[in-house]
Amino acid sequence: MKSLELKIPPLLLVLLFGAAMWLARKYIPLGFDLSREIRLGLFILFSMLAFAVALAGLLSFRRQKTTVNPINPETASSLVTGGIYQYTRNPMYLGFAVFLIGWGLWLANIVVLLLVPCFAFYMTRFQIIPEEKALEGLFGGDFTDYKQSVRRWF
Repeated sequence: MKSLELKIPPLLLVLLFGAAMWLARKYIPLGFDLSREIRLGLFILFSMLAFAVALAGLLSFRRQKTTVNPINPETASSLVTGGIYQYTRNPMYLGFAVFLIGWGLWLANIVVLLLVPCFAFYMTRFQIIPEEKALEGLFGGDFTDYKQSVRRWF
């Protein structure tokens, strides 16, 4: 399955999973009962948290003047370990997952929420692990030390 590694831009993947979640809600009616107001509030809360986490990651990359292009991680010019990267190695992807949780709560469907771990699995296998290999090649022991001290997701 190496052919899927680093092929789909993560933001596009979020849109695809979001659409799949909407379709699952439409065709697999396993909803749970939450009022529209609560669902909207949760969606807004999770979306704001997701945006803050992903933006913190993006800003850390910009401060270090390194690429945010997830398709070509070998073009990274520096290893970012400060800011939010002290707590998670993948804040942008974590932000995407948090957004999908909020979307799933808005849709109020159990099956829909089960797609979020599928997103995390796909991202780990086909995006994060190949990125980590590229970063090990670029930064050697510095990345290995970082990887041992900071969790992949949270």
